Amino acid sequence: MEKPKNAEEFIARQRAALAANPECGTSHYNLAAALLGQKKYDEAERELIEAVSCSPTLAEAYVQLGGICLQRGDLEGCLNYNRQAVKSRAAFAEGWGNIGFVELQKGNTDEAIRALKKAITYNSRFIQAYTTLANAYLMSGLLDESIQANLKALDIEPDFPVVHNNLVICYLEQENYEKAIEYCDRAVELGYPVDPKIIKEVDEHR
Repeated sequence: MEKPKNAEEFIARQRAALAANPECGTSHYNLAAALLGQKKYDEAERELIEAVSCSPTLAEAYVQLGGICLQRGDLEGCLNYNRQAVKSRAAFAEGWGNIGFVELQKGNTDEAIRALKKAITYNSRFIQAYTTLANAYLMSGLLDESIQANLKALDIEPDFPVVHNNLVICYLEQENYEKAIEYCDRAVELGYPVDPKIIKEVDEHR
């Protein structure tokens, strides 16, 4: 079968597949993913709900449903769908990462740290999980742990600007001004909009 030329053709193919086999969870999921690409969230949501009713272990579909909830500012909905994702597939790193992110948004740092540690256990190169974990540690006042998680993220992606910025904050807290200057300069070099107050504090120690 030829590759579809565009999203519309791909969508038409998925609809045709579903007309022939309405119980195919994967076709519902593929159609939803294409609709999400077109920002048709309500239609995509209907297809994802169909996908999980046909294939209850389709963890990716729960994560996408969580993403739609997040788009609407519904943190609880996002959390519940991601919990279903890891229930249907325990080792699903993305689901754990999203749980950690939402728990952190809600100010539940202990729950966030627990979930994010699971995310990186299941995917040791999950850079977003390391970054969120570093923030959770920072919010808990665990500076050494925050620095370690940020450095892990830099092992994966050395030029990730937000991580350089986060390290500036950690090192300023520790009064390690040499390191703070080093990471601040790199964050600025990489185009990160470092808070002027932080730049001022770093500059005072040059």
